[in-house]
Amino acid sequence: MREFVGAKLHGLRITGKSLEYEGSATIPTSLMQRADIQPYERVYLVNKSTGTRWDTYALPGPEGEFVLNGAAARLGEVDDEVLLWTFREEERFSGAVVLFLDANNSVTRETRYPAATL
Repeated sequence: MREFVGAKLHGLRITGKSLEYEGSATIPTSLMQRADIQPYERVYLVNKSTGTRWDTYALPGPEGEFVLNGAAARLGEVDDEVLLWTFREEERFSGAVVLFLDANNSVTRETRYPAATL
């Protein structure tokens, strides 16, 4: 089995930070559903302002809100833009959804990385 990208959220904006929470990233439930990200699924993030990369797990949250929880709250500031993606294991890449977001964390465009043809 190989590991391939499963979904990507491009342009999430940090709307809050909760240092005293036990950890995770709170992501709008509608985005999680659209990108097929399950609660407590491992997600990988990169802050476009700092270049910092980390992984944590996803928690469903209110529409428009993307909150860094626990120690990860120190990895970004409100309004920083973040890329988020998941991976999955499969024999051949079967494609992945990519959601492009605006400053309010609403989808502006959806595309797919096509399945492997090699």
